[in-house]
Amino acid sequence: MAIRERLAANIVKLRKDRGWSQEELADRAGLHRTYVSGVERCARNPTITVVEKFAKALEVDLGQLLG
Repeated sequence: MAIRERLAANIVKLRKDRGWSQEELADRAGLHRTYVSGVERCARNPTITVVEKFAKALEVDLGQLLG
C-alpha cells in the first residue's frame, strides 16, 4: 500500500472511530471539508504541515497517520 493510501485509510479510521464527519475533522484541523475529502480519496497530496494538522486534530502522533 502506498503512503498516501495508508495516510487516507488511517485518517478515515481515526475519524470514524471518533464519530466525526469530514466537516468536523476539517473544522478541528483548520482545513476545508473538500480538502479532507480529497485526502481521504487520495486525490490530494498533502504537505507534511497538513499531515501535522490532521495528527493534532485527531490527537495522535504523526507516525500513527503514516504507519
